[in-house]
Amino acid sequence: MRIACKTILFAALAVGPYRRTASAQVLLDPGQLDQLVSRIALYPDALLAQVLTASTYPEQIPNAAQWADQHSYLAGDSLAAAINQDNLPWDPSVLALLPFPSVLDMMAGNIQWTRQFGDAVLGQRGDVMDAVQRMRQTAFDNGNLRTGPQYSVVAQGPGSIQIVPVIPMVYFVPAYDPFAVFVRPAAGVAVGITFGPRIVVGNAFAPWGWGRSSLSWTTRTIVIDGHPWARTHENRAVYSHPYAVPHPPPGPRIERHELKPPPDRRESRSENLR
Repeated sequence: MRIACKTILFAALAVGPYRRTASAQVLLDPGQLDQLVSRIALYPDALLAQVLTASTYPEQIPNAAQWADQHSYLAGDSLAAAINQDNLPWDPSVLALLPFPSVLDMMAGNIQWTRQFGDAVLGQRGDVMDAVQRMRQTAFDNGNLRTGPQYSVVAQGPGSIQIVPVIPMVYFVPAYDPFAVFVRPAAGVAVGITFGPRIVVGNAFAPWGWGRSSLSWTTRTIVIDGHPWARTHENRAVYSHPYAVPHPPPGPRIERHELKPPPDRRESRSENLR
């Protein structure tokens, strides 16, 4: 069965002292940003890039999560074909997360967090990326972030810790307790990161930026499909990212696939992904 990403319920962020822009957007301080990013800071870079951008479309996340759950028996080229055939009316950054139902479930189940996170990405992108690096550095210093069978942890210097798949295009969604991995464990106490099933995001997913998406930590830039992602609060209503494969205007959504596979098919898919 699909392993859901562990969701940690945080208390609402304290407003406390904050700054406002001319458009009255609330700007979070470093401590608030650290708390905000802690649940996704240890995601691999390419997946994190897609989460960062998709979070700026929070109104689309619940429906996308439902679609991903209903089609979770599909994988690989079959899933990519279904995304195209169903004429889904969502931004490509949201479509890029459909292979990761547990991630969409987490975002849809914590929609207030998703909205706040997306607002921060639009208005404080560099600060958000700095917060991710602070949390990664903390986990690394505490011995809780290390290279393993799933990912390589590449520390290139202060403020630049990359997490990349050991096998290109093969992802495992990490699950961890932020209240454990970002503190130094007591002597003799093991704190680990567990992973969901193997998810292959191959060339069929290139139209949604996979294979050419990354994070440039030194320039604090999100790169999607080979281009810097430049959506902000000011241009969010009109911004269209230059994907290599142009996306047609959304039309009426069409459902062409069964929504709930028989239990034996779900179990078969789970076994194949182990």
